[in-house]
Amino acid sequence: MQRAFWIIALLCFCKLATVSAQHLSLRDALRFAKTQNPNLKTESHQISAAQADSITAALRPNPSFHNETIQLTQNRHFAANTAWSDPLNRQTLFTLTKPFQLAGQRQKKINLAQQQIDWSIKNYQELEREIFAEVASKWMDIYTAHKQLDILKIAKNNIDSLRDINEVRLKNQVITQTDFMRTQLLSKEYELKVKSAARELSNLLVELGYLIGSPVRDIDLSDQFALMGNLAVDSLLQKALLNRSDIKAAQSLMNVSNQNIALQKSLAVPVPEFGVMWNPQNRINYAGFTLTFDLPVFSRNQGEIRKALILKDQSEQQYEAVKNKAEAELTTAYASYQTQRQNTHQFTDSLLRQSEHILANVKYAYLRGGTTLIDFLEAQRSWLETQQQYYDAFQLYQQSYIQLLYASGLICQLAD
Repeated sequence: MQRAFWIIALLCFCKLATVSAQHLSLRDALRFAKTQNPNLKTESHQISAAQADSITAALRPNPSFHNETIQLTQNRHFAANTAWSDPLNRQTLFTLTKPFQLAGQRQKKINLAQQQIDWSIKNYQELEREIFAEVASKWMDIYTAHKQLDILKIAKNNIDSLRDINEVRLKNQVITQTDFMRTQLLSKEYELKVKSAARELSNLLVELGYLIGSPVRDIDLSDQFALMGNLAVDSLLQKALLNRSDIKAAQSLMNVSNQNIALQKSLAVPVPEFGVMWNPQNRINYAGFTLTFDLPVFSRNQGEIRKALILKDQSEQQYEAVKNKAEAELTTAYASYQTQRQNTHQFTDSLLRQSEHILANVKYAYLRGGTTLIDFLEAQRSWLETQQQYYDAFQLYQQSYIQLLYASGLICQLAD
């Protein structure tokens, strides 16, 4: 009974996952991308590799075993009444030594490895931010493509109905052959446009499926995502400094550089090897100690220390550059957002209803003989342009909103 319960629960979960993949909201798309995007999966191995480096950094150096054997080769020098294999004719040296890392070298290696792990995580988060922006932009492209396709279908249905009516009117000799052919030609033109728009929508769904790592049948057109209110640019800049992963990655790189300097300076100190030895010589056993270390006469790790200092300067300049870039991106994104929002508000519902009302009146007048086909086609074209301009402006507004979320670093919160 319990097994059947878990099977049913699993099937329900799979069904819900399938439904969500078929009609994705923007948040669902970002959540899918967070766990299934192929580029993020590849980048996650960098974190694992950095963690493996931390294991290496914590390892202590192995002891060394050394043996030397000296054998008499001329029998005239052998001890009396002995063969060549007699210990009296041989001297052997055994040494066991262990390197000792001074100046905190091992701990500094561990600290550097930990900072590199943190840097890898921050780089992964920065790639996440870029992927999320791409997914959100693609999702909005699909939303707009849906609306554009719906507009074209409505326009085609209007022309198709008029074509059917004009076919009857032509038989009754109410209109000319030219008017009917114009209507028929426009119907075929809209048919081609609908096919092209449908293909474009299908291609966008495939591209979104790649980004989220799962096939997408469609998106949730009723989704009205929102994250923040009408914030001032200064407030958004403060949020960007706290939330943008590229700034955090630049800060982490500076920490890596500082730890690397400390490590390279410690490596200038020689690593001594201390141990014991046992030296049987002609059956006489000797024991003692051994100590080996480099004399820092020529090499004191000067090149690596200098390189570490240069990398620190580079990381500091990169941090300043990233901060300036974030401020510039946020300023331009905020300005674009304000402009596109104002443009979108100009296309009010009354304007759209007005274009529909004009088209309906002109169509009614045309069917009653009160106007010409040219007037109707002009009203149809004007209605279509108004609808398309509205959704073009709406797409730019939504894209500017996504860009503002990306520039402020808040887009990652949509996936939480």
